[in-house]
Amino acid sequence: MTKNPLLGMLDPADFDETIRPQDDLYRYVNGKWLARTEIPADKASYGSFHLLAEEAEKQVRTIIEDCVAGRITGELSGLAAKVASLYGSFMDEATVEADSAASLQQLQAPLDHATTKAELRDLWAQTFAEGTYEGFFDTGIDIDVNDPERYVNYFGQDGLGLPERAYYLEEKHASLLDQYRQHIARMFTLAGYASQSAAPDAAARIVDFETEIAKLHWDNVKTRDTDATNNPMTWEELAAKLPRFDLGAWRRASGLPDKMFMEVNVSEPDFLENMDRLWDSTDFETLKWWMLWHALNGHTSLLSSEIVNADFEFYGQKLAGKEQLRERWKRGVSLASSVMGEALGKLYVQRHFPAEAKSAMSHLVDNLIQAYQDSIAVLDWMGPETRDKALQKMRQFTPKIGYPDKWRNYEKLQLGDGTLMDKVHNASVFGTNFWIDKLGGPVDHTIWHMTPQTVNAYYNPTENEIVFPAAILQPPFFDKDADAAVNYGSIGAVIGHEIGHGFDDQGAKFDGTGKVENWWTDQDLAEFEKRTHALIDQYNAFVPQGLPAEFHVNGALTIGENIGDLGGLDIAWKAYLLELKQQGIADPADAPVIEGLSAAERFFLSWALSWQTKVRPEMAKQLISVDPHSPAEFRCNGVVANLDLFADTFQTQPGDALWLEPDQRVRIW
Repeated sequence: MTKNPLLGMLDPADFDETIRPQDDLYRYVNGKWLARTEIPADKASYGSFHLLAEEAEKQVRTIIEDCVAGRITGELSGLAAKVASLYGSFMDEATVEADSAASLQQLQAPLDHATTKAELRDLWAQTFAEGTYEGFFDTGIDIDVNDPERYVNYFGQDGLGLPERAYYLEEKHASLLDQYRQHIARMFTLAGYASQSAAPDAAARIVDFETEIAKLHWDNVKTRDTDATNNPMTWEELAAKLPRFDLGAWRRASGLPDKMFMEVNVSEPDFLENMDRLWDSTDFETLKWWMLWHALNGHTSLLSSEIVNADFEFYGQKLAGKEQLRERWKRGVSLASSVMGEALGKLYVQRHFPAEAKSAMSHLVDNLIQAYQDSIAVLDWMGPETRDKALQKMRQFTPKIGYPDKWRNYEKLQLGDGTLMDKVHNASVFGTNFWIDKLGGPVDHTIWHMTPQTVNAYYNPTENEIVFPAAILQPPFFDKDADAAVNYGSIGAVIGHEIGHGFDDQGAKFDGTGKVENWWTDQDLAEFEKRTHALIDQYNAFVPQGLPAEFHVNGALTIGENIGDLGGLDIAWKAYLLELKQQGIADPADAPVIEGLSAAERFFLSWALSWQTKVRPEMAKQLISVDPHSPAEFRCNGVVANLDLFADTFQTQPGDALWLEPDQRVRIW
């Protein structure tokens, strides 16, 4: 680590001087780290985010162990007991092993007793809340994009065991698809669901059926299109799309309350119509095998070590390139966090998030919001009518920092004394009912969709809010002892990124209240789309180092995040200038030079350091297919090449890899 605390995590001695920042800022800053770093055996990627997540994971483990040992007393003792019950059951390997056979039978027996497609459908419905069986659609309750003062039930496509439709349909994934088929056969044999001779046929049926489902799925570019996926319907309109399947019978069998179905919003309407025909034309045995497979696949982490290890060999090793299964305590922490994340978060904040950190973050957020407003006010491509609406949306932004003002209530969570699988099912029912209870009532604006111990951040368009959990507010993203330029180049850009999502290609379709509303003039929208298309073209040309050309970045899939990155870094610099003025420094040239680095150099170097990441080739290929974020090297380099400030700071010129002609540089916000 650098000896000068003002540079935070930056250490000039660690820069790779064999690489010019004008050609590759990412590897100039991170090249030595990339060369010497081995990805931990239980990870598919490793870097800045992972380092923080590891620390938070250890801190949460200590909290959980205090819960198990009875060291959490007072008003939180009841929550602690529930955490201890779930985590203790997971960590009791001997009992999990002993219960595995019965749990496997619990998944299989109801399907074995079914004799018709109608009975399969009803089994899926009856266990929907607990999550035993999965089908070809999923539902979830969230704020209505057309009326952000109420909740609505959303229906979306489902039914695949691989990450995305491309794995079934594109030749570059053919080998993995064959391995997936073999994996299913192996899992059925280990579970005792099929003999070694019968399992391959069952697996082939499943993969062939999922391939047909994949053909009906919308791809991951279309599924992020707010306009295309916004299809409010009455119950009658939805049911009419599934007459052969008989959605009315599914509804009756589910026992779910009527308010879940009075009005719905369907993400992919023609998928349901086509799936209705596919369900009708597919034979009973294939459907039964498919439902059994998804039941098994959804519960592997709760079963014997033999099942867990086989699952890891495919999903962990072959699909993601990991070398080693995560230690059991880490998997236990993940399970407890998924069920009682805010309960643990409350304890995490008490121990690890001082009040001054929230205050410092609030100051940064205020400057970023002001900088965005200042920038929008002088955009040369936007007319006054649209500009007024954009500024109004900025004024309506709600920042949430560190932790919720109101913590989630877990009183209704009853885990019981059954097996680990039973407890997880009970937790799933609690989670489902939490959201069902919201339907028909006022929108609860205190809800967070990440826990305080999560190393991440998000923008929620239906509430026009930016949310920054406590765990990300640490080096290398935020260092209270570091120079402001260093912090604005890291956490400042993260803040700017999340604000930028309010104005990316999809966020820009929401107004300041969270409603889908076109607040653009036709001319301004055309100018905006011209810039987004130029950015899409830039990123389409990027191929991660070490991968074949066919695994190039999907600019259309990543455009929202790329807009967030580009605007985030650009506006972060403007926010830093506001910070300097608040310190009485009017010209950034008068900012102090530290260890020979100007303020602008520190800003960009800190940006590059924050994306320090190493990824296994298998995971890199998967991310290219499914991740709406660009690979780290392009989140760094792709952005800076578009900024005049970078070109001026590092004196880039034609011939440099990060040189873009000024008229080719994309500036949106």
